[in-house]
Amino acid sequence: MDRLKNINFHLLMKDTLKQVSGKPKMLLHVCCGPCFAIPYTYLKDYFDITIIYNNSNIYPYEEYKRRLDELKKYLGDIKADIDIIEPQYDNQKYNIDLEPYKDEKEGGNRCFICYEKRLKEAFEYASKNHCDYVCSVMSISRYKNALKLNEIGYKLEILFPNVKWLPCDFKKENGYEKELEICRKYNLYFQDYCGCKYSYKKRLEKLKNEG
Repeated sequence: MDRLKNINFHLLMKDTLKQVSGKPKMLLHVCCGPCFAIPYTYLKDYFDITIIYNNSNIYPYEEYKRRLDELKKYLGDIKADIDIIEPQYDNQKYNIDLEPYKDEKEGGNRCFICYEKRLKEAFEYASKNHCDYVCSVMSISRYKNALKLNEIGYKLEILFPNVKWLPCDFKKENGYEKELEICRKYNLYFQDYCGCKYSYKKRLEKLKNEG
């Protein structure tokens, strides 16, 4: 989608929010507590938010659970009464589509497939459960490709015409730096790798070399 290349998705989101009336239902894909914090500040006054924590990409299970627990802890700390949808964790099945790209560096096709798998599951749930919008917090990360995330979101919006994609690039306006401040304030666990078993392997190799 070449037409998207020069778009400032953060400004587009802010313009879109100005046009939102009432408080439509949003299904927000969340990968961890720290990445949720800043997007929530933008979205909470405009949407009735439900979280979907569909992150079978995260390895091992203990890490998946720790990130979920930190998300729940943060919701409690800020007194946000938000339901969390948690599809069944199945890392082995999830990785079938990613395994052919196991040797790629982070940020390539493997990651893009991973984005789309989780966002498609979110759109499917949103469509079946009468949500008006889908969004994801992933663009807060410096390592996530906001253009690709929005490209996937718009593609899925066509497949699920009763659900709108909210464009976003939450790292803009120092979003990532603000996220770190919140992590320090609430003593949130801040992970040191993306989450998948491929990035986990690279993390272990790095630690071994440093040791």
